[in-house]
Amino acid sequence: MALRARNRGELDELVADLPQRGRFRRLVTEVVSSVSDFTTRVESAWRRPRLPKLALPGDARTRYVVGRGSACDLVLADLTVSRVHAELRRDDEGWLLVDLGSLNGTRLNDWRLVGPAKVRPGDVISFGDCAFVVITPQAA
Repeated sequence: MALRARNRGELDELVADLPQRGRFRRLVTEVVSSVSDFTTRVESAWRRPRLPKLALPGDARTRYVVGRGSACDLVLADLTVSRVHAELRRDDEGWLLVDLGSLNGTRLNDWRLVGPAKVRPGDVISFGDCAFVVITPQAA
């Protein structure tokens, strides 16, 4: 049960009935807290999906269209992706992601786009059911 504690308050509840030996109680709480935190982080990392990487282009082009259609710059052969699904646009401040009226939507970090959104390395972009983690061209 102690390894399943999610916060300091839950740990304090667990050790509340221990004898009031201040130093020992504090030591036990700290040890259990660190083990519990480590276990939670390992479980979370294990369940996290391994996403393919999408490198932001480093060339001079300012517009890339993503979709299922053969005329797109990035073609995704998945039925949840519209023929012309989304667009990556470069401006003076970086890259923007724009949904082009797709049926299943474009998401940035699990938020469905309703307008242009700034894209940064480490963000997760989803076109329908196809998800990618954004990286810089140098990291590719």
